[in-house]
Amino acid sequence: MAELYSKAYRKINEIKGPLVFLDNVADVKFNERVVLVDSQQRRKNGQVLEVGERVIVVQVFEGSDGLDKKATEIFFTGDVVKLPLSEEMLGRVFDGSGHPRDGLGEIFPEVERPITGSPINPVSRAQPRDYIETGISAIDLMNTLVKGQKLPIFTGAGLPANQVTAQIARQVIRQSEGELVVIFGGMGITSREYNYFYRQFQESGALANAILFLNLADDPTIERILTPKMALTTAEYFAFDKGKDVLVILTDMLNYANALREISSAREEIPGRRGYPGYLYTDLATNYERAGLIHGQPGSVTQLPIVTMPNDDITHPVIDLTGYITEGQILLSRELDRQGIYPPVNPLPSLSRLMNLGIGKGKTREDHRQLQDQLYALYAQGVELRRLTAIIGSEGMGAAEQRVLKFTERFEREFVNQGEQPRSMQESMEWGWQLLSEVPRSELRRVEDKFVEQYMPGKAAEAVAA
Repeated sequence: MAELYSKAYRKINEIKGPLVFLDNVADVKFNERVVLVDSQQRRKNGQVLEVGERVIVVQVFEGSDGLDKKATEIFFTGDVVKLPLSEEMLGRVFDGSGHPRDGLGEIFPEVERPITGSPINPVSRAQPRDYIETGISAIDLMNTLVKGQKLPIFTGAGLPANQVTAQIARQVIRQSEGELVVIFGGMGITSREYNYFYRQFQESGALANAILFLNLADDPTIERILTPKMALTTAEYFAFDKGKDVLVILTDMLNYANALREISSAREEIPGRRGYPGYLYTDLATNYERAGLIHGQPGSVTQLPIVTMPNDDITHPVIDLTGYITEGQILLSRELDRQGIYPPVNPLPSLSRLMNLGIGKGKTREDHRQLQDQLYALYAQGVELRRLTAIIGSEGMGAAEQRVLKFTERFEREFVNQGEQPRSMQESMEWGWQLLSEVPRSELRRVEDKFVEQYMPGKAAEAVAA
């Protein structure tokens, strides 16, 4: 071992959880890869987390169990942690450290890249221009996902986020006819969730165009910090080396943030809000900002991170900061879920800030924006009327208000509640216009006459008669 690496150290000052503390050693670099060999000659991998004036902190990927302060040898490799990359990764399942988990053996790498990566330089960023069809009407029509966007899904404990996530992954691969690659990063998931995701990808045939990085709940905590970096490094390879459109799904970013908090606590850092480290914003942004397009290069990296809201608290630090960094959010509603509506996507607090870049004439359809605006306005009005009805009763509502309430009921039961059956963008728009056909023309203030004449000719005649 000593012949392989020139730098070696044989005395550990302290071991705390996955962290090993050493006296400072000359020429050690931040993020340098480290190999630790215990008294039984078992190897573990690590990374230099901090280089101080007097101390070096090393995080051990496999955990520090079995390491002895006196007998353990530490070798500094002089290189950073890298991930071997190849098109052979398609259809494969890896753990959070990038090692094969499916028993199919190692891959033969085409290149090796540092997993740290870096956010895309704003000068090099190209403006997103195309949309990704997820097959879910409440997303495609109401909050369109655009290639190169980072659009998180906020969920709560017990809501079907895993089911929605797997459905989106299957449908985008099917809709793109295998041209789009899905890279799935699971952090701190249970064995049951692991089996669910693997089965969903395998049985649907989507696994052939997907790569899974899965860190289980009983795997080392430090792996949860590595998993998104592994997934995003792989995504950048397929997007910018191979010219593919890549969708990265990361679940659950709350587990990632909790792992950061655990490491920060072991380092005895001054905690910020709710015990999370003060650099939580910077760390999350380092991952999220790796999504996008680059001028002059084919391919794109789109992110769909899933974040659980503890106690449905949308002001939680991880949720709050994720909202600041990303370009909107898709919110799963507990109220809709209790009504048996699936997928329980609530269009009102959901938002896609880049939606206008991916829709319109030549992309989706010219009427898309106005149709979405009208559906949103009527649904928002209906939800408000519902609250009022709970106070004064339905008898106090006029005919116009009753029609809006009926629209709201149909919007939830027929438009949002589509089940697992995918809808194309055109089918979603047809559903939208069909719902609007039940509303008097005088109430449709957000759509132009030319669209009414084209998609609801009966309404145009109704307006003329009035």
